[in-house]
Amino acid sequence: MSMFCFQCEQTAGGSGCTKVGVCGKQPETAVLQDLLIFQLKGISLYANELRKSRKSTKVSDRFMLEGLFSTITNVNFDADRIEKLIKKADELKDALKKELGKNIDNKAASWRAANKSQAELIEFAKTVGIKSDVFVKESEDSRSLKEIITYGLKGMAAYADHAYILGFEDDAIYEHIYYALSELTKEKEVNDLVALVLKTGEVNLKTMELLDKANTSKFGNPEPTVVSCGVKKGHAILISGHDLLDLYELLEQTEGKGINIYTHSEMLPAHGYPKLKKFKHLIGNYGTAWQNQIKEFDAFPGAIVMTTNCIQKPKDSYKDRIFTTGLVAWPDVKHIADRKDGKQKDFSEVIKKALELGGFNEDKDGKTTMTGFAHNAVLSVADKIISAVKAGAIKHFFLVGGCDGAKPGRNYYTEFVEKTPKDTIVLTLACGKYRFNTLDIGKIGDFPRILDMGQCNDAFSAIKVAAALAGAFNCTVNELPLSLVLSWYEQKAVCILLTLLHLGIKNIKLGPSLPAFVSPNVLKVLVDNFGIKPITTPAEDLKEILG
Repeated sequence: MSMFCFQCEQTAGGSGCTKVGVCGKQPETAVLQDLLIFQLKGISLYANELRKSRKSTKVSDRFMLEGLFSTITNVNFDADRIEKLIKKADELKDALKKELGKNIDNKAASWRAANKSQAELIEFAKTVGIKSDVFVKESEDSRSLKEIITYGLKGMAAYADHAYILGFEDDAIYEHIYYALSELTKEKEVNDLVALVLKTGEVNLKTMELLDKANTSKFGNPEPTVVSCGVKKGHAILISGHDLLDLYELLEQTEGKGINIYTHSEMLPAHGYPKLKKFKHLIGNYGTAWQNQIKEFDAFPGAIVMTTNCIQKPKDSYKDRIFTTGLVAWPDVKHIADRKDGKQKDFSEVIKKALELGGFNEDKDGKTTMTGFAHNAVLSVADKIISAVKAGAIKHFFLVGGCDGAKPGRNYYTEFVEKTPKDTIVLTLACGKYRFNTLDIGKIGDFPRILDMGQCNDAFSAIKVAAALAGAFNCTVNELPLSLVLSWYEQKAVCILLTLLHLGIKNIKLGPSLPAFVSPNVLKVLVDNFGIKPITTPAEDLKEILG
């Protein structure tokens, strides 16, 4: 069977995956994810109408976040789990319809998955996907903008889900998701869709702020912290992804059991949080970015936990010692169940496996890196930064961050940072930092020239720091000596970009390639109105930026 997916940067041929996803997603899973989005639009049609009457949509709020998050690149590869979500959506549509007291005349609202086999679902899914007649009849630009909005909503849902798990919600987020998805079922003018793109960026800013509040309320404000990239002799567990609560509960359950815990990829910034770094058996960071996990997981002699994206197809050599949890799923990989009745997740299977395995035979030194330069840490020394700028010690700031990936061309970001002048500061976040975060490029006074602000989930920190500096210098963010050089891979990066557009941030350099889902005309709008440009070479881009 065929599929079509172009939501990530590595999509085949720079145009779309049609046989199997570059990520490893099978066509059955891909088309079922399309159908899940269709179902979520159906839920949204009812929920949006209920909200107009100020009626509760609590029954579907949580499901909406989980459903959207499940379709993000490298999250859920299990067709059976996606099928269950599709059929669960039926129940929610029926509940919302009953509350509303009337039918909604739309295919997404009326269609039901009940009693249909997976094969039947797949056949129907082909009629509602990106290449179906539903979309083809619209203009290329309308389709492009609708996909941009959809991917922005997926990223927003991921951030909102993380906040929800920590007990934080904002009704405005649900309201926008329902409204936006219901609008995507209609034929819309291009200008209206552009407005919806920017509105999605606005609401995502609120979402990122909410997640920042959730993380810092639970685990404290990150502190600048040196992190070891070496290993220690003994049993070991490696935890990857973004979910800090999963890490916290794992640390509590392994305390005193003789097991060392290592972070991987986007979990690295966890070392900066006071309530996480207090655990002495949180040893350090092992490995690099998500796309290197097959080699790194294969070499790791312990149990492995994937808490969120970005999982890849596990090798047989470690398939029996990798565990998924939350919304992450891979067929035939053991899954740690969700929390119940206010209790912690049960990581006993992971612990048992780690104790069965030998772990590391000896200590090995490695490089170090630093993390923990979130907005609270940076702004606490804002006066020193401002003084350094005024004195000419700091001439320019670069935000070099975003998602990493395996596609050629990402060495650009390493070379760019290496070539930055010694009187400049490099802010970074997300897993793109693994291209350069162990480089020693020196200091300016007491400040390391590379400041790791955290996960992609922590993009709010960069925005808050930029806004604070603009306020201090009585100028706009665009007038600051600040340049954004971003790498993207999946949908969380998309929603961050939408937020930057909402804020009016201009002259962003984006790479390693431009999104396949952006039509030529939409790209022209982004170039003309916001100055977005593709990266070229580090030398040329630095020359353009610095003059």
